Amino acid sequence: MTFNFDEVIERRRSNCSKWDTMEAHFGVPRDEGLAMWTADMDFRPPTAVADALQKTLDHGVFGYFGSAEPYCEAIAGWLGRYHGWQPETKWIAQTHGIVPGIGVCLRAFTQKGDGVIVFSPVYHAFYRIVEANERRIVESELVLQDGAYHMDLDALSAQLDGSEKMVLLCSPHNPSGRVWTPEELCALAAFCKEHDLILVSDEIHCDLVFPGAEHTNIATVCPEYMDRIIVAYSSTKTFNIAGIETGSIIIPDDDLRRRFNAAHMATGKSPNMFGMHMAEAAFRDGDAWLADLLVYLRRNRDIIHDGLNAIPGVNPMPLQSTYLAWVDFNGTGLTPAEVKQRVYKTAKLVPSPGAQFGAGGENWLRFNFATRTAVVEEAVARLHEAFSDLQ
Repeated sequence: MTFNFDEVIERRRSNCSKWDTMEAHFGVPRDEGLAMWTADMDFRPPTAVADALQKTLDHGVFGYFGSAEPYCEAIAGWLGRYHGWQPETKWIAQTHGIVPGIGVCLRAFTQKGDGVIVFSPVYHAFYRIVEANERRIVESELVLQDGAYHMDLDALSAQLDGSEKMVLLCSPHNPSGRVWTPEELCALAAFCKEHDLILVSDEIHCDLVFPGAEHTNIATVCPEYMDRIIVAYSSTKTFNIAGIETGSIIIPDDDLRRRFNAAHMATGKSPNMFGMHMAEAAFRDGDAWLADLLVYLRRNRDIIHDGLNAIPGVNPMPLQSTYLAWVDFNGTGLTPAEVKQRVYKTAKLVPSPGAQFGAGGENWLRFNFATRTAVVEEAVARLHEAFSDLQ
């Protein structure tokens, strides 16, 4: 392995959300706790990213960013290499991250009070951005079958009252890491056509897929539904540069893109110069780093899954993608409050509470294992101790 993901990088006291706000949010002191919640990694990004930033710093003038064409070419090339879909550069709009981009989509394609469908449990920021825009969340709870989540479109159809205008999809799914099949994606696209819904597919985790699974970009399998499909994508999860607040909304359809661009212009859009340079460098030169990262994450995934499976009643969902282990504690017979007491107070671990992901997340926890292997091993040891009476 070329890159050293075992390097100790102290993130405490760096104004880091993940490590420095544990006590404020969860009552776990940062010097005692292990942060396994916020979805960023404890690794340095590819060297090319830091080099691009240093080049910008060395130039010494930090004015407004100019043409986005080099960035768009880099992202299109990356998607072509990794996912078999090379969008035209004119389809790509730069936003200050995926969630702000979804906010623009909500304002472009829905009205206050309209229903927005999510498949719960799902990424908690979906709820926040929908509600902040005064739209109505419509939860379609995923069905757990054979250890994996499945969409129940028949049940969803029975829920609808005609006020729904948009679907937000996590692909791959967060928090479970489920990789949707081409058949599932086409069925969902057809459902959206039938019910006149815009489908926004958040594919921010799509590069972080493990052997045995393959991500399908929704735009590659359902060309007949391109008049309602929008893809949200970013470099930030793949290359651990979330702080650059730079993402893209990709819209093949001319009319949808015109409507989006009008709403985007109303926000006073202006790209982050540093983020654009760093993201472009990652897309052009991050291949070898990502290959090594996936090997390292796979080892961490196996350590945390094997360790948790050894605790009676604790069931991590088999993980196809992401660095987020989705863990079911229902089999322990403990209440959610009792589980939290053991995990947060006894073990002093800080995963994301499952309830924040909506219906179906109760008594689940999401553990971020994108950290040094030694930290993952320590977390597993603490959990074994906290639940020792069950063993």
